[in-house]
Amino acid sequence: MNHTTTVAAFCILIFMACGPKNTEDTTASETTEATTDTLRYPEETHLANLKQLTFGGDNAEAYWSSDGQSLVFQATREEWGATCDQIYYLDTREAVDPNKVPALISTGTGRTTCSYFMPGDTTIIYASTHLADPACPPVPERSVDGKYVWPIYESFDIFVADLEGNIVAQLTDEPGYDAEATLSPKGDKIVFTSLRSGDLELYTMNIDGSDVKQVTTGLGYDGGAFFSPDGTKLVFRASRPETEEEIATYKSLLKQGLVQPTDMELYVCNVDGSELTKVTDLGQANWAPFFHPSGEKIIFCSNHKSERGFPFNLFMINLDGSGLTQITYDSAFDSFPMFSPDGKKIAFSSNRNNGGTRNTNLFVADWID
Repeated sequence: MNHTTTVAAFCILIFMACGPKNTEDTTASETTEATTDTLRYPEETHLANLKQLTFGGDNAEAYWSSDGQSLVFQATREEWGATCDQIYYLDTREAVDPNKVPALISTGTGRTTCSYFMPGDTTIIYASTHLADPACPPVPERSVDGKYVWPIYESFDIFVADLEGNIVAQLTDEPGYDAEATLSPKGDKIVFTSLRSGDLELYTMNIDGSDVKQVTTGLGYDGGAFFSPDGTKLVFRASRPETEEEIATYKSLLKQGLVQPTDMELYVCNVDGSELTKVTDLGQANWAPFFHPSGEKIIFCSNHKSERGFPFNLFMINLDGSGLTQITYDSAFDSFPMFSPDGKKIAFSSNRNNGGTRNTNLFVADWID
């Protein structure tokens, strides 16, 4: 595989926001003494004081605590003992130490995904396969019949753990995939993706796992959902197969526990699923959406401007689909954006400053509207 193809495959490979990721880790060293804002491209006028938080491995889906001081994230890094994604926690107020291993929140067994702070910032919700098997689940071939795919592990269930890594609750025990859980800013509801209906749909539940309600019903994968700042709306990514061939392919792959995630658009709806609106119609992969603190815009990752599958960069768009604006300008991969609760900072993952390796690291910056 030539360099261009390798980078493209890698960029596509890791866009599983709040979903399972197949990743490769390269142990080559990378720069660890980056000066503030030398990491920012000149066009990135919405970012200031950009700082790198991790230095090696595959680090993604970093989500803020309610006080805007800590991040919980998932990482694959063999030198940490994480041969597939595990959940870690770090305090952004501490000095960055490239050699320090962050606190492990998950069990260290199975594969995990999509962690999020629960009310009070003393517990974390995340999905894990560890009950089915302490080993990392097998990774399927990257493509089936020439179509890029990623796995929907039926052994994923949703758990709550304290900051010492002790599991204090299991919120789902239905057969099949339950994952991609995030919390409402109101602190009362969780949204997650489940296969319990036979299709990958969004559901909500109370923070104790009760009162489960189905939100979406359209055929296709619905996932990576987040609440609006006022807790009244949801934004999510979705595939919507329409032709007979697309529908047949989607259903066939789903029976094999696979999804083809290369054609997705963004949608917004009320928490109960009403007033469903398609926000983007850009083509290719539009995903990892998160509400701007105003609740009137969405920041997201997209490769819609890319002719070869990459780069992926961050964009902003109004809820009515107008005002599309590019935010980041990396040559490979920027994704998983999340605003701090006060809207003053943004965390995201990027391939920048990785010394030419495939490493994906966490970054945090001041946000400039």
